[in-house]
Amino acid sequence: MAEQNASVQMDVRGGDARLAGKRAIESQMELSQQMMPSDANPLGNVHGGVIMKLIDEAGALAAMRHARRPVVTITMDSVSFLSPVRVGHLLSLRGSVNWVGKTSLEVGVRVMAENPITGEIMHTNSAYAVYVALDDQGKPCSVPPLVLESAEERRRWDDAEERQRIRLQRTQRRE
Repeated sequence: MAEQNASVQMDVRGGDARLAGKRAIESQMELSQQMMPSDANPLGNVHGGVIMKLIDEAGALAAMRHARRPVVTITMDSVSFLSPVRVGHLLSLRGSVNWVGKTSLEVGVRVMAENPITGEIMHTNSAYAVYVALDDQGKPCSVPPLVLESAEERRRWDDAEERQRIRLQRTQRRE
């Protein structure tokens, strides 16, 4: 068994190779909050902006856990609103680091809403956000590599890498 484990190579990608790699599970973040009337429109549907703010908070916390540095949001893309969130629902957001570059990190955030009375749970939103880690002077700084431990984590890395390629192409076209 030890020989078999020794032959399995760790899949460590991105980041600064001088820093110790971190597993995706080490930085996962779960944030839960009950939606109140102040979060909603007169019909009782929670404002998309409230949900986007919580997505950004959950994503930033996952990025900070990975980098162990403050982060700033660079972009949020692919925000999909799949079903409404109502006043009284318990919103749960799970942020997971999908990809890391030298100073940036992509975090995927999955949003679930639970009706605490009926127990019904709905996937309401998914989003991807990119953050940049900052040093003590507020300048971009290196982040640790990401250790991928499963086929799912490798798939998420590959998908995130393609999204990053598209983001960079958009930026180059604007310049």
